[in-house]
Amino acid sequence: MTKSELNKFRNILEAKQAELEQFVRNREGIAIEKSPDALDEVQHAAERELAIRNLDRESNLLRNVRAALRRIDEGSFGVCLHCEEDISPKRLAAVPWTAFCIRCQEVADRNQADGSESLDELLVNAA
Repeated sequence: MTKSELNKFRNILEAKQAELEQFVRNREGIAIEKSPDALDEVQHAAERELAIRNLDRESNLLRNVRAALRRIDEGSFGVCLHCEEDISPKRLAAVPWTAFCIRCQEVADRNQADGSESLDELLVNAA
């Protein structure tokens, strides 16, 4: 991968990191609100649950973005962490924080959906 391509991905990832850090800092949605009305209480709980799930999803994405930036610094960006093959440029353009080629990602997703090995266990076993 050329230096200009790496710089392009670094800029994209740094912008995404700033966006996600802003989102993760905003935790107003998870505040517990008390209400005298039971129906309002249920509504607040549902909204809080949704805010927590969104925060969790965005936090995981932020971790992936930071890991991708580390891989750029280490010189391993664009190489699948599982099979060590190059990740396709199309995949990197669509999901620049990806750590896996499409084939390994599909295996990891399938294993996670089946409840078998987690992605971390898959990586440990691959090493």
